[in-house]
Amino acid sequence: MQKKEKSFGIQMLSVQPDTKPKGCAGCNRKIKDRYLLKALDKYWHEDCLKCACCDCRLGEVGSTLYTKANLILCRRDYLRLFGVTGNCAACSKLIPAFEMVMRAKDNVYHLDCFACQLCNQ
Repeated sequence: MQKKEKSFGIQMLSVQPDTKPKGCAGCNRKIKDRYLLKALDKYWHEDCLKCACCDCRLGEVGSTLYTKANLILCRRDYLRLFGVTGNCAACSKLIPAFEMVMRAKDNVYHLDCFACQLCNQ
């Protein structure tokens, strides 16, 4: 049975001084910082919510994280590991799943390969 991938939003919350500190899902310590992150229905220190592959801080990268195969990932690593790749219609070389592309009808192109067939611009 294949597990489905999911994307989740990340919220940055301000900690109110009179509230009981929450436990961090990453390090299991109390969060005593001014801000905390909420993702996957859990609370995190800003330094503890990281991509399992590249170790980037997910609260800084954007407001979305991806989970699959028990991994927490940034968008780039999620696409690198699990994304669908294809070939460029112009050069026939592989297009990585995380790369920006141009589309025309059913064709997919690298940005550098996309050009007018008449004037090559």
